[in-house]
Amino acid sequence: MTATRYGIIGGGILGTAVARRLLQQQPDAQVTVLEKEQELAAHQTGRNSGVVHAGLYYIPGSLKATLCRRGVGLLKEYCGERNLAYDEIGKVLVARNAEEESRLGGILDRARANGVPGVGIIGWDELREIEPHVEGVAGLHSPSTAIVDYGAVTRALADDVVTAGGTVHTGFEVTGLTTRGNETLVTGRHNGTETWEIFDSVIICAGLQSDRVAKLAGDKEDPKIVPFRGEYYLLKPEKRSLVKGLVYPVPDPRYPFLGVHLTPRTDGEVMVGPNAVLALAREAYGWGTVSPRDLGDAVGYPGFRAFAKQHWRTGAVEMLGSLSKRRFVNEARKYVPELTIDDVVPGPSGIRAQALDRDGSLVDDFRITRHGSVLAVRNAPSPAATSSLAIAEHIVAEVLEVAASDRKETA
Repeated sequence: MTATRYGIIGGGILGTAVARRLLQQQPDAQVTVLEKEQELAAHQTGRNSGVVHAGLYYIPGSLKATLCRRGVGLLKEYCGERNLAYDEIGKVLVARNAEEESRLGGILDRARANGVPGVGIIGWDELREIEPHVEGVAGLHSPSTAIVDYGAVTRALADDVVTAGGTVHTGFEVTGLTTRGNETLVTGRHNGTETWEIFDSVIICAGLQSDRVAKLAGDKEDPKIVPFRGEYYLLKPEKRSLVKGLVYPVPDPRYPFLGVHLTPRTDGEVMVGPNAVLALAREAYGWGTVSPRDLGDAVGYPGFRAFAKQHWRTGAVEMLGSLSKRRFVNEARKYVPELTIDDVVPGPSGIRAQALDRDGSLVDDFRITRHGSVLAVRNAPSPAATSSLAIAEHIVAEVLEVAASDRKETA
């Protein structure tokens, strides 16, 4: 029997996790990962804050909640097996007033329904014990929330793929997907040379380019990826002791983005941010990179115009924070009053691949579509990195189920 050929487009944590899972389930399969950059985890995976989300916010029973909780366990176990950092430093959602405090109960109910261990509401005294420099009237404490290096996890997953007989191609930009009977022809440029590969099944895990790659396969246009850049500052080394764990705001359901928070990393840095501003290109990590195609694609989309009409005030505030260091730091000072403008230095930035529907609504849950033999992850929002190993289980189960059904029909 001929081995099944699988192509995975995208070399972030999700693509490598899917490739590894396929080889676990079908050791004789031919599995190939295609990544357009010269290194893995070059975009969302390698530029996020490194938080392992415990599952505090997500609607119980949703795919996001289910895969997050399953993913946390799998990720912790995997990091232990591969000797990768996994630090349970804990997280507090800080309520600054009575209105924010009133929202903590609903978050606690969701967290407990999702099975988050040890979570509870704390008063001012306990908040100060956990975070002596943080100011608030109350908080919600999640002691099991952790941090990892997702880039390192991705590279470990890719090593597993190669060890199991799979192939990882970097510098391979996909330019076409053509279905021919039960096969899919993938054309592209590999380190500048035109080339092609043939697969029995293709799985798109292309993050910021997911809608465009899916469209190459004949899939529908919606949802559209609109890139939002998140910018960070870093605490100077002598100021890192201002926080012990993760310090987050209480989410406001009226606004689409969370707001500035403080996030220690496994390398010892402490990130302050992010804001959320429309990026001028899908892979623009600063104001100096502009893509007329990407920008026109975003602002010309009816869903973005509807979204901007509803949230333009929030967008203006985020823009001011991007242009003014003082405004940015003042947002963090709401939680850590001792922080000053001289305590931070410019840090990294990342792009959030935000999927929007045509009516302007944010696609909040995972969305996976299929077109023939091509399965596309059209939206994998936070906590996608946390959930990656569980998402891989979910995707591979679907791929294998469809393949078994197809074989049954042709038998």
